[in-house]
This record gives sequence, C-alpha cells and structure tokens, in this order.
Amino acid sequence: MHLNPYGEYAVLLAASLANDWPGDRAAIVARTRDVGMTMGFPEAPDDHPRTRRVIDDWLTVVDAIDPKHRARLLNAQMAAATAYPRLTDHDDEGWHLHYRDEEQSLPDVLRAVISVGTALHLTTRGMHRLRRCAAGQVPGDPCSAVVVDITRNGRQRYCSVRCANRAAVRRHRARTEPGR
Repeated sequence: MHLNPYGEYAVLLAASLANDWPGDRAAIVARTRDVGMTMGFPEAPDDHPRTRRVIDDWLTVVDAIDPKHRARLLNAQMAAATAYPRLTDHDDEGWHLHYRDEEQSLPDVLRAVISVGTALHLTTRGMHRLRRCAAGQVPGDPCSAVVVDITRNGRQRYCSVRCANRAAVRRHRARTEPGR
C-alpha cells in the first residue's frame, strides 16, 4: 500500500484552476486527469459553478497573510469536506488512502483533495509557500497568479520567468534613473 499524500499535485491543481479557470466541467475534469486523478466523478448540473466556489474559498487561504488565520480558514475548509479516510484500489493503482467519501460529486472531491493537499503542503514545506505572484504587488502590474512554492530553497516569489524578468527590469530601471 502507498500513502497518497495529496500534497503537491493537489495544490498545483488548485493553482492551475485559479490561474486559468476552465470554461466548463469537462475542462476541469481534464485538469484533474493531468495531475493523475483517475477516478470518475458523478456528474451534476451545477458542478462547474460549485467548483468555482471551491476555488474561490481556497483563494482566501492563499490570500491570508497571517499563518494562524490561514490555518483557521484551511481548517474550516477541511471540516466542510470531512470524511473518514478509506482504503481503495481503483483503476489498478494499488492500495492507497482517499480522504473523502466514495461517489462524491466533482466539487466535493476537489474540496477534500485540495484542502487536505494544501494543509500537507503548508505543514511539510512551510506556511509561507503559497502566495500571489510578487510582480502583482507593484502598483500597475496586473499579475494576480497564485504561486505554489515547490522549490528546494523555498524562495519562489514569481509565477513565471516572465514576471520575474519584468520585476528585474523595474528594479534595474529604478537604480539607473537619472538623479538616483
């Protein structure tokens, strides 16, 4: 049996959905497949907007600056997704744990997986390793992307090389302006 920690891939999935919201349910399911979730989800007509609410709730965790407040928000999300962990061997993946009830809807599964995965990510890597892109903190910069820091040194601040380069150019220009 292997323990599926739901950490990194769950947080990366949440960030992917937050940073580039899919237009329909099928695209959300495709993203889950891209990160390795193989189980099917019973379909409901409100899956798309309910999943959007899951991501919006998760973004409150991303935007929380104080670790204690962040933990309270995340604890509330995990409580809303409460289920008994269970052993499963679906799709011949080998025995592993799921942190959710069987036959749940897509938004309910994602709430459980994302909240537990985020908690594992923050407690194993550090409470500071989830944030918005630092480029967007500069007035006039439109970036509001979520950054999931999975780097070895724990210092990722930008969502992309493009944002990091834009920030470096701004810093360089500020240093080399006449009169400085």
